[in-house]
Amino acid sequence: MESGLNVAVVGLGGAVATTAAAGIELLRSGSNDLAGLPLAEHDVAGLPPYRKLSFAGWDLFPDDLATAAAQHGVLGRDQLEAAAPGLRAVRPWAAVGSTDFCRGVDGANKLVTGSHRAAVEAIRSDLAKLNGRTVMLNLASTERPADLGSDALQTRDGFERGLDANDPAISPAMLYAYAAIEHGVPYGNFTPSVAADAPALAALAKARGVPVAGKDGKTGQTFMKTVIAPALRARALYVEGWFSTNILGNRDGLALNDPDSLKSKLDTKGSVLDDMLGYAVEDHIVDIRYYRPRGDDKEAWDNIDVAGFLGQRMQLKLNFLCKDSILAAPLAIEIARCLALAAKRGDGGVQEQLGVFFKAPQTKGGRRPEHAFQRQHDALLRWLYQ
Repeated sequence: MESGLNVAVVGLGGAVATTAAAGIELLRSGSNDLAGLPLAEHDVAGLPPYRKLSFAGWDLFPDDLATAAAQHGVLGRDQLEAAAPGLRAVRPWAAVGSTDFCRGVDGANKLVTGSHRAAVEAIRSDLAKLNGRTVMLNLASTERPADLGSDALQTRDGFERGLDANDPAISPAMLYAYAAIEHGVPYGNFTPSVAADAPALAALAKARGVPVAGKDGKTGQTFMKTVIAPALRARALYVEGWFSTNILGNRDGLALNDPDSLKSKLDTKGSVLDDMLGYAVEDHIVDIRYYRPRGDDKEAWDNIDVAGFLGQRMQLKLNFLCKDSILAAPLAIEIARCLALAAKRGDGGVQEQLGVFFKAPQTKGGRRPEHAFQRQHDALLRWLYQ
C-alpha cells in the first residue's frame, strides 16, 4: 500500500492550486472521474495514489481554499459544494513575496522577515510541520527575469554569500527552492520564474540528491505547438510565420500585465519553435494580453503560414478555447507524484524525463532540451516503467 504525499504549494490560494486540491477532494469523497489526469491509466509502483495527496502551502492572500476557489470561478457550484468541507479546513501559511520581482500581485498574508536567511528558516519551519513524504510545487505568479549573471546565482558558495548579504538578485522563488532542497524536499517549478534552474541551485540539488524539475507548465497553446510543429517538419511543410496570441483574465493574467513578468513568460513560450523545426522562424510572434472579463477561460489563437510542394503557400488556424486551470491542475498533480517517485527511487538532481510537462524543460548540464511532445511523452513512459 503506497503512503500518502504532502504537496506543499507556493501560491496555494491560486486558481491552479485550488483546482488541484478540489479535484483531489472530489476523488476522496467517492468520485471515480479521472478525466484529464495524464497518468491515471498507468499503474506504476511508487506513484502516490491520487486520493492520498494532501495540500498545504503558502499564499499572499489569507483565504481558506474553499473561499479562494469560489473567487477564481473555475469550478461549477456542485463541485465547489462537494469539495468545500475539505477545502475549508486548509488555510495558507504566510508567504514570502516581493513587489520588486512581481509588481502585479501583493496581499495581506505576506511574511515579513528581516533577511533572506530568516525567510528561508520560516519556510523550512513550515515544511517541518508536515509528516511523511513531501514535495514542493511553485504555482505562484510569474516573477520578472532574474539576473543570471549575478555571482549569487552562479555557485553554491556564491548563493550562500548572497543569502547572508540579502542579495537583491535572489528572488522569493529561489528562497523557496533553496529551502526545499536543503530540507530534502523534491521541488517542481510550474512557473517561468527562475528557481532551481539557477546554476547555484541546480548544483545544490545534484549534490544533495534532491529531485528537481521545471519550468513553466506546458498546458494549452505551447502544448499544441509541440504537437503540431514536429508533424509539419515531418511532412516537409516549411513554416514561414507563426502568430500566437492569448487572452486571459485570471490572477496569472494580471501578473503578466506587468511587462517584466510578461518577459519571463514570453521567453519560455518563444524558444520552443525553432528547436523543433530545426531552423529559425523569422516571423514568430507571441503575444499575451490580460483581459479581465474572461477570467480563467483563456483563448489561445494561432495562425501558421506554411509553404509546401512547388512553393505553394497554405495556412493553418487553431483556436483553443480552454479553462487555464483545468489544463494546469492535472499536470501539477502528476508532477508532484512523479517527483515523489523519483525521490523513492533515489533519482536526485534534474529530472529531465518530466520535460513533457514544461515549456522550458530543465536539463542536466545545460544541454538543449527536447520539446517535441511525442518524444517527451515516450521518455516519461520509459522512465516510469524502467
